[in-house]
Amino acid sequence: MSDHSDKLEISACARGQFEACLEPEGILVMAMSSAADIRNFAIVGHASSGKTTLSEAMLACAGVIGRMGSIAQGTTVSDYHVSERQRQISTQTSLLHCIWMGKKLNILDTPGYLDFISEALAAERVADFALVVVHAQHGIGVGTERVWNCATDCGIPKVIVVNAVDKQNAHFDEVLADARAHYGPKVFPLNVPINPGPNFNQVLDVLRNEVVTYETDGHGKFHEEPATGEWKDHATQLHRELIELIAESDDTLLDKFFEQGSLSEEEFRAGIHAAVQAQMFIPLFCTSAVWNVGVGRLLDFTAKYGSSPLDREKIDAEDARSGEQVQVKVGGTDPVLQVFKTMNEEHFGELSFFRIYSGQIRTGGDSFNANRKITERIGQIFLLNGQTREPVSHLGAGDIGATVKLRNTHTGDTLCAPNHPVKLAVPEYPRPNIHAALQPTARGEEDKTAAGLATLHNEDPAFVFRADPELHQTIISAQGELHLEVIAERLRRRFRLHFDLIEPRVPYRETIHGRADHRYRHKKQTGGAGQFAEVAIKLAPGPRNSGIAFSESLSGQCVDRVFVPSVERGIEIACAEGILAGCRVVDVEANFYDGLMHPVDSKDIAFQVAGYWAFKEAFMKARPCLLEPINVLEVRIPEDCMGKVVGDLSSRRGRILGTDVDGQFQIVSAEVPAMELYRYASILRSLTSGRGVHSEQFSRYEEMPREIEQRVIDEAKRARAANSSSGR
Repeated sequence: MSDHSDKLEISACARGQFEACLEPEGILVMAMSSAADIRNFAIVGHASSGKTTLSEAMLACAGVIGRMGSIAQGTTVSDYHVSERQRQISTQTSLLHCIWMGKKLNILDTPGYLDFISEALAAERVADFALVVVHAQHGIGVGTERVWNCATDCGIPKVIVVNAVDKQNAHFDEVLADARAHYGPKVFPLNVPINPGPNFNQVLDVLRNEVVTYETDGHGKFHEEPATGEWKDHATQLHRELIELIAESDDTLLDKFFEQGSLSEEEFRAGIHAAVQAQMFIPLFCTSAVWNVGVGRLLDFTAKYGSSPLDREKIDAEDARSGEQVQVKVGGTDPVLQVFKTMNEEHFGELSFFRIYSGQIRTGGDSFNANRKITERIGQIFLLNGQTREPVSHLGAGDIGATVKLRNTHTGDTLCAPNHPVKLAVPEYPRPNIHAALQPTARGEEDKTAAGLATLHNEDPAFVFRADPELHQTIISAQGELHLEVIAERLRRRFRLHFDLIEPRVPYRETIHGRADHRYRHKKQTGGAGQFAEVAIKLAPGPRNSGIAFSESLSGQCVDRVFVPSVERGIEIACAEGILAGCRVVDVEANFYDGLMHPVDSKDIAFQVAGYWAFKEAFMKARPCLLEPINVLEVRIPEDCMGKVVGDLSSRRGRILGTDVDGQFQIVSAEVPAMELYRYASILRSLTSGRGVHSEQFSRYEEMPREIEQRVIDEAKRARAANSSSGR
């Protein structure tokens, strides 16, 4: 009998990973884990697949916690932030650790909502493998595909965990078939549920040909017994198929398989790790995280066969001095670490999560920030379990930890030895797909707002902002509506800002269809020196995206050429202000061909004013119109949502460019006016029950339909009138 009950009575640090003692100041001094004994993995997957509960079950199995917490009650180790407890979802990656079978497991519990996909992508970059969690009722979702592709791009192996097998109508066999349809026959189950559904507590262990029965008290205890009857036959068949799969992953093993007709148990087990690393074998497990069923054997596999930092002992980097490509090795002596997440903890300050790729770091040591070319002093170093922080004196290559109070080091920065400065690649985050304008509701908070936005961007580069001089608005952009709401909450709570989020103005453009000319005389007499200027200009439509082309064709001495730049400046001001609806004027050719001047009263300001009004009045005679920005959309949706999504795009004046198929997902390409896309991410989520995602990118400007144009012009006039009355 093996119930692992001894693991429940001792803490992670007491089970022999470290020879440890406390210094007087309370810092844990420890013999570092070797890189071979570290398992860094990210728990990733679609929203609500059970990732946080799975991580909670792992901590319970390892004895880090005495009993599992609840998401509904806000008591899990991972989800400890205010926004997470309020919404009962993960919004940030949490760093956890435990010991299992003498291996140190660094667990990165990531959010599943696509609004926070950047958290999962950053975690996968520092992990050595990914546990991809799939819900047994819902199967593979869009989020599953995103994190799977990212893991592939990062070159790390994947292990699939089919969770929630205890739910009514759990479809393990269907999910397995779907996974194989997506990722090929190399997906292979290492355990199979015997009694799926609400009473689930038994699995068939394929590696050991055993039936494992779990207690359902959340502690993960179990006992084993040999498989019998049909389950023995099933286990034998699966075991034989698995041996063949492992043999096929290596030429030497394949030769032995053909010679001997099978592999010895030693050869078979030795080949598992290599097959996983080559992704010729993708293990699949079944669990019920909420009852802690199947999690112990998943941890066994992770400790025995999971990737260590030595499996990717070299990482590409850039020499910070020469720009040449170099490699950082796990066995190197010079310290190299990268900050992959920054966050602010209440009453604690800024906390930087990092992974060490080479060498070791110590509290109080100096490191060189190769991205910002500054020296940083390493403060206290911590091992984390959510908000529980365990101070340590040093950490070595391959390990993951956190430190505090780095002055000017932010997410993505590399810290290294000053004599060998290198930069690791900075992650590329998805383009934001939802935008809002920040409208202050209190005076005098401009500086605090700018500082708050900059701080949050440094912590979370997937959130971006800009002060738009054309729209006269501060635009904040995020990965989704939830992401936007969480950012707004942090601004209000941490920086005590007062604002509303409103729909951003759309950057329309004004142009002309026809030709026109106009002569304008500016004359002003105030008792002293007066102002006089007369300007005659011709306007013609210019090519699209040509801006404003100004020229002069004056003849004789009607106007001194020194005033030509003054007229051009007046036209530039008129174009920037807009004429029809207060939008920038583009694609117009303006020719200053005639005028008059006064020997005393003509001056720079007079010709600016004359050029300004001559252009405006000529513009109104040249059949003006509005242009609107057109965005290209790529929408990724399940096939059963195709009709609803295409119909919705058509109702937004969208033009379908084409469709494509990727597995069970349809990819729709379309062009849609930007004015029709406010909070489209939320609408798409509603149409697809959270299974659809989209990306959008500006394409070009097109002429706006007349009925919509008039509405925009009328709204602009009302806004100007309101601003004018409030100004008085």
